[in-house]
Amino acid sequence: MRPPPRHRLLESALLAVLAAEVGVRLLSPREPPIEPTPIDLHSYFSEDEIARGARFARPQVALALTAAAVDIGVLALVVRRPPPALLRRFERPVLGAAATGASLAVSLSLPALPLRAIARKRGMRVGLVTQSWRGWATDLVKGWAIEAVLAAGAGAAAVGITRGYPRVWWLPASVGSVVFGGTLAALAPVVLDPVFNDFTPLPEGETRSDVLELAGAAGVKVGEVYSVDASRRTTAANAYVAGLGPTKRVVLFDTLLDRYSRDEIRVVVAHELAHVRGRDVIRGLLYAALVAPAAALAVQRLSWELSPERGTPAALPALALAAVMIGAPTGLIGNRLSRAIERRSDAYSLTLTGASEAFISFERAIALQNVADLEPPRWLTSLLATHPPTAERIGAAVSYSEGSSGS
Repeated sequence: MRPPPRHRLLESALLAVLAAEVGVRLLSPREPPIEPTPIDLHSYFSEDEIARGARFARPQVALALTAAAVDIGVLALVVRRPPPALLRRFERPVLGAAATGASLAVSLSLPALPLRAIARKRGMRVGLVTQSWRGWATDLVKGWAIEAVLAAGAGAAAVGITRGYPRVWWLPASVGSVVFGGTLAALAPVVLDPVFNDFTPLPEGETRSDVLELAGAAGVKVGEVYSVDASRRTTAANAYVAGLGPTKRVVLFDTLLDRYSRDEIRVVVAHELAHVRGRDVIRGLLYAALVAPAAALAVQRLSWELSPERGTPAALPALALAAVMIGAPTGLIGNRLSRAIERRSDAYSLTLTGASEAFISFERAIALQNVADLEPPRWLTSLLATHPPTAERIGAAVSYSEGSSGS
């Protein structure tokens, strides 16, 4: 089958980008965010604290981007010069694709491993990483095993679909990717996450009572609330919402529960409840569903351009490279949606708790605890950040406080 004309490839890539833009506009929260008051960062952080965050975080970003470039470069090399074993003809192509997908997933993660080890070593030096190298290696092996299983399934599905629908496989592939994403979102909290951490239901007490009180005020069913033993790996603090339906849950890092005041934890819980109230996990799946058809069409056309292989395990590297090349810009655009959701959740947290001082003290403390870049370059925030920068979040709390005191 001949590849499509290159102008059609460009059209489909632009269509995927357009779909991502439309998705961001349609799915961004309708509630207006709090307009942040411009702040003097030095009123909240010392010069040494600002410099420390930049010294740590910016090289970490550079290492992460370099590692990603190595991953993509190695994959491109495999597409350009496939090893003989990859060109082997299997009697059962779908089973061969499963084996190929699993082996590619693990082998392609190895070349950039030294860069990720350097990043980890830097985290140890600033006290952010607490896990031993043996523990890290154990986690790597667990991660590779999970990646191998998922990649085997994805490889088998990809070859099965491309063989069954050789000209229009992008359509069932787009449906399958969304179904897979939804299934993973529902099952990951109960199947995958416990492989790496222990999750304990929050016991009766002050924090649990606060969660239930805030959930009642927000009018949401929170599901279960868990504490996770994040301290086995890191001193960083965080909280998140995960799962769908019966697996829906709010997860609080033990480093958050151990180090922050009651009012600060209430601010964090209220922020997470805003995600539950806004059905933000489903919102993310809807974004994927809007982008998937155009992106899958672009992946189909680009993979045909990259490799002559069709419907065989040897086609998988080109499919993977095409997915990365199309997924990168749509993912970067999707970060805008994430930042909009986080701004909405910050605003709701302030409104629900009225605790602007606790919000500010929490943002200051967590930025220092996580060794965050307090003055990130604008391009970095615009492209890669999933959350607003610390100064903006503090500025929103200042603005809320000024509005509350003036009313």
